[in-house]
Amino acid sequence: MNLLKSFINISLVTFFSRILSFIRDFIIAYTFGVSVSTDAFFIAFKVPNLLRRIFAEGAFLQIIIPILIQYKKKNIYFTRKFFSSILGFMILVLFFLTIIGIYCAPYIICIIVPGFLKKKKLFELTVELLRITFPYIFFISLSSLTTAVLNIWNFFVIPVCSPILLNSSMIIFSLFFTKYFYTPIFALSWSVIFGGILQFLYQFLFLKKINMFVLPQINFKILKISNLLKKIGIGILGISANHISLLINSVLSSLFISGSVSWMYYADRLIEFPVGILGISLGTILLSSLTKSIVNNKYNQFCQLINWGIRISVMVGLPSSIILYVLSHPLITVLFQYGKFTKFDTMMTERSLVGYSIGLLGLILVKILSPAFYARQDMKTPMVISLITIIFTQGINLFFLFMKLGNLGLSLSISFSAWLNCILLYWNLHRKGLFKLQSDWPVFLFKVIFSSLVMFIVLITFFVLFPNWNIGTIWWKIFSLLIIFMFSWVIYFLVLFIFGIRLKNFYFII
Repeated sequence: MNLLKSFINISLVTFFSRILSFIRDFIIAYTFGVSVSTDAFFIAFKVPNLLRRIFAEGAFLQIIIPILIQYKKKNIYFTRKFFSSILGFMILVLFFLTIIGIYCAPYIICIIVPGFLKKKKLFELTVELLRITFPYIFFISLSSLTTAVLNIWNFFVIPVCSPILLNSSMIIFSLFFTKYFYTPIFALSWSVIFGGILQFLYQFLFLKKINMFVLPQINFKILKISNLLKKIGIGILGISANHISLLINSVLSSLFISGSVSWMYYADRLIEFPVGILGISLGTILLSSLTKSIVNNKYNQFCQLINWGIRISVMVGLPSSIILYVLSHPLITVLFQYGKFTKFDTMMTERSLVGYSIGLLGLILVKILSPAFYARQDMKTPMVISLITIIFTQGINLFFLFMKLGNLGLSLSISFSAWLNCILLYWNLHRKGLFKLQSDWPVFLFKVIFSSLVMFIVLITFFVLFPNWNIGTIWWKIFSLLIIFMFSWVIYFLVLFIFGIRLKNFYFII
């Protein structure tokens, strides 16, 4: 398998999916603006989405993929039996989790956004929306389980297409179904459930192609349930540092003025664009590939895979962070400042995005380094690092709140904690003799930094030439922004080309 080809395919599909998500957010911003309704929905959507990232796509995937790979190497029959049992177990657990989540919705909102308690109507609206969106965790978690199986059989692109269904559902409901609800924002909550069902059915049907379409059953002996639950518990702590910090930041932002939650949401959406294309795409490929290297005792290949992932991350992640930093205002203006989304909303969202951009590369590298531990079924090390990172994040959060930086301080805390997480993960891999950077890294890093500086100068020049992004039609703004993006990237890769960096340098066949 050519890893570069797989990465490019996944990235292209992810790129399209993220563009669709921007269209979705543009429609939401235009239709609902920044208001108490959007604050309520974003919090209601954040809860099941956070659980999905931590449990389903986070700890659970990191644990299940190595186990399934080991079963697959031994016997396809036992692989099917294990998958059938884990599917049945997940359905049972998720059913009760969903019931509990719906019943406890008021208490959940009290904990994660205590600031809403002072606003009775906002609190009640958020509780109602959460009760509608909470079952999303049921369907998307089952969808994530099928993702693990498809990835092991090297079907990487199929699961990546899945978010397109959710984005499409939210767009359709926003455009055509709001008029059927007394409170229009309820249309968005129902769109989440419908999108989750579509995602699950779409992926589950593809299991027939690899002879893994099974009926759910529960066999605790096959699951080795006590050992599995222990790994999942430790894995949750290990994978959740950034997500828990984001949740705590939502709690803090709810204490600020109305609109703070939405400003953080829109900034987070922009930063998730490169994180999804780079970090998640590379992490998806690396977890399966690193696990296979460990199972087959190819330790040299294990080290080379991590080097490969870091090189691509640095080469694309560093200039991406510069683009988001320099063009934060034009980006938010062009993408969101329409209808009920005001200039003040743009300014406040821009502050959050600037803070996030500083930690972009760190957020991406964490996605590359973490799979190295989970491939070896080492859950303890990421867990300890995660706890340290969470404590550090809240410590600097208090400092930034004392400095009265508001949303900027909250986004900066995420950036600094991402870099700390990245450094600690790398240091532990190096300390245990599992990984070291290749000898030509200083030269490669110099080439990337120099090329990024050239791009920075180009971006600043464009920023001076186009100072006012509130003038002109929407299509002219989009066209201008695309020209700046393309020209900047062309200059960047041209400088890299002059330095002798070629696409073939990143070919990796396993």
